[in-house]
Amino acid sequence: MEDWLIWFLLAIGLFVGEMFTAGFWLACLAVGAAVAGVVGLIPGLGFVTEGIAFAAASIVSMAGLRPRLMHYFQLGPGSELRTGVDALLGKTGIVTERIGPGLTGRVKVEGEDWRGASSDAAVIEPGTQVTIIQVDGTTLMVEKEL
Repeated sequence: MEDWLIWFLLAIGLFVGEMFTAGFWLACLAVGAAVAGVVGLIPGLGFVTEGIAFAAASIVSMAGLRPRLMHYFQLGPGSELRTGVDALLGKTGIVTERIGPGLTGRVKVEGEDWRGASSDAAVIEPGTQVTIIQVDGTTLMVEKEL
């Protein structure tokens, strides 16, 4: 099997592997493998040259591409990707059904209707903007926006 083909297959495998991991580490290695595959297409260059191209391209993509991707997807140091109901924390919603002390009402957040309860047992009337501060099962704990 040709060297360039092995590099391109490795690049494809690493890109697929990146889909199942976070952090863009495998994507940077895949870029390096793709560059090594292109270098492998040049006649007369050996495997050592391809390996050097792989290492250099991987390091450059980790230093240049990865920080940009992390910033674009807002995955900086100390941050974590929030999904599902955890992504609702801190979002703003509108009360659609009255929330009272000990009584749940309804809150619309990003087009979805949720059960809502007041975090401080305050009465919140329909039309009031609220902030989601906690998710308890399927109930959003909210407080009035200031």
